[in-house]
Amino acid sequence: MSQFRTESDSMGELQVPANALYQAQTQRAINNFKISGLAMPKQFITALAYIKQAAAQSNATLGHLSQGKAKAIEQACQEVIDGKHFSEFPVDVFQTGSGTSSNMNANEVIATLASQFAGETVHPNDDVNMGQSSNDVIPTAIAVSSAINIIYELFPKLDKLSQSLQNKQAEVGHIVKTGRTHLMDAMPVSFAQTLAAWQLQVDHAMAGIRQALERVCELAQGGTAVGTGINADPAFAGEFCQHLSENVGIRFSPSKNFFYNIGSQDAIVALSGQLKVLAVAQMKIANDLRWMNSGPLAGLGEIELEALQPGSSIMPGKVNPVIPEAAAMVSAQVIGNDATITVAGQAGNFELNVMLPVIALNILQSIELLANSSEALADKAIASFKVNQSNVDKALAKNPILVTALNPVIGYSKAAKIAKLAYQEGRPIIDVAAEHTDISREELSELLNPAKLTQGGL
Repeated sequence: MSQFRTESDSMGELQVPANALYQAQTQRAINNFKISGLAMPKQFITALAYIKQAAAQSNATLGHLSQGKAKAIEQACQEVIDGKHFSEFPVDVFQTGSGTSSNMNANEVIATLASQFAGETVHPNDDVNMGQSSNDVIPTAIAVSSAINIIYELFPKLDKLSQSLQNKQAEVGHIVKTGRTHLMDAMPVSFAQTLAAWQLQVDHAMAGIRQALERVCELAQGGTAVGTGINADPAFAGEFCQHLSENVGIRFSPSKNFFYNIGSQDAIVALSGQLKVLAVAQMKIANDLRWMNSGPLAGLGEIELEALQPGSSIMPGKVNPVIPEAAAMVSAQVIGNDATITVAGQAGNFELNVMLPVIALNILQSIELLANSSEALADKAIASFKVNQSNVDKALAKNPILVTALNPVIGYSKAAKIAKLAYQEGRPIIDVAAEHTDISREELSELLNPAKLTQGGL
């Protein structure tokens, strides 16, 4: 038996692997785009299947597609959604800018499967792609895949990270440590204040993503080729969003202006910007953890992160902050992805953006990386770190900046002299202040109480 079969399209015949579910147009894309070896993300393929499924249901409801074909297409799409045929989607990310090759890849695979289920020929263009164009399908797939993975993957893991930070506040929040500005000793802060600030960064980033997602969920589907809706039933867009919303469990609605969704990717650019905000917050948290964990002898040594693996191939006993480092690299990747999405977002030439596949690759990678790194931070860094109380207390007692609390009593200039002397002699500020002021030691103890100083005020 031959390893290939002959398929044809509007451009003629060509050879396709005998057992492949895809057909001629997919094979042409495989032949033409041998560029990166990167296939479109699985989340994107799943979104395409959801789109084809909802389209078939809508066209059947509107009387344009037979119930038999519609059911067969729906069944074929469900198999793709269930992850059974991802190997049948080999088209390179770096392909035609509209993503037509990926749309036709989906149409062909689903048509082949549906033909088997229906016992009659289901056509990739006439049936599976009915009332659609690559130009509205691919923007819709980017939006749908982003929404699915944010709502079902990213948000639960961000909630977990936020809750982990909340729990850690209850555990160690009462401990007071040296604050730092410019990496230099500053007034004391509590662990509760540090952790609460991190938590608010996470919560604010999540709120920004949620707000950006509202516009992403207004879909291009129904605009077809240029936004006019040519070859689609006027009722198709509304029917489609209703079926898709039911199938996915997320509320989608038709765009108020299909030309906007097809000619631009502004909503995804905005979403990427909010993911970048989260990446920046994650980088800040990761680096703070690394600094606080530094040492254990020659660094700050304020906390001890969970030891997860040996840290050196040559230095026995070395343990490194691997989870914060991984999270920091994720942040760098997401910031880079945002730059790619920004450039690609500018490629809206007249009625079509022509960098859609690379936008899909980068936005979905950013969502996945941030989800996974948030969970890793929650489970293997925040929840498990221990405070080195003796190191924290030792540094705090000798912190000359505590003298700031004496400014209202003795003035800035005298306080500065006491601070410098305490630093030079390596003595606690209370001892030096007791020698160089008329303030009683009892009153100094009250004025220089680190816990009280974290509360602010005069």
